[in-house]
Amino acid sequence: MHRLIAIAVGLICVSLATADLQGQAGRRADVLDVNTASEKQLLSVPGLTPALTKVIVDRRPFLTMTDLDALLGQSVSREQRTEIYRRLFVQINLNTASDAEILLIPGLGNRMLGEFKEYRPYRALAQFRREIGKYVDDQERARLEQYVFVPINLNTASDADILSIPGMGQRMLGEFKEYRPYKAIQEFRREIGKYVDDNEVARLERYVTLN
Repeated sequence: MHRLIAIAVGLICVSLATADLQGQAGRRADVLDVNTASEKQLLSVPGLTPALTKVIVDRRPFLTMTDLDALLGQSVSREQRTEIYRRLFVQINLNTASDAEILLIPGLGNRMLGEFKEYRPYRALAQFRREIGKYVDDQERARLEQYVFVPINLNTASDADILSIPGMGQRMLGEFKEYRPYKAIQEFRREIGKYVDDNEVARLERYVTLN
């Protein structure tokens, strides 16, 4: 009996460890996703005028944070952009984001930039929480988490991980899972392209991997 209990506990631990390896997008509390926010939400961001909001909507999706920064930089100062990014952002891929992208996170300096990069490659957001939590308190770690993501594995990601992608709903969750197993990213583009346009496929592709 004791042996059976030990085996069961071991299996649970393995299951939890496996689940912990999935990537996902950071939970957003105060920071809106620029690609999925409504016009009303965008207009609530200090520093965004109706005219600038229209330009943002017309130019979506932004596939990198530097793309958004380049657009806003045409008419908004660096200080104003920093304040905007406290409420609006394009989540960055923890494994591939450039130094310039990472440093667009408000309040992030060169020291924390180094810590972000030290633990690459991230296999899951839980790893980010654990490692960055060595340097900042829980409140700051949760704030930083809003700006980042780790790509999910298309073939093994849980429903919860898939649903963490900004703008993802139950219908598209079903489409993601229907075509498993994906053998190549081109297959993802082809199948998901049946339901959304090329721009949306490109936006979604940022959050996924087959590695």
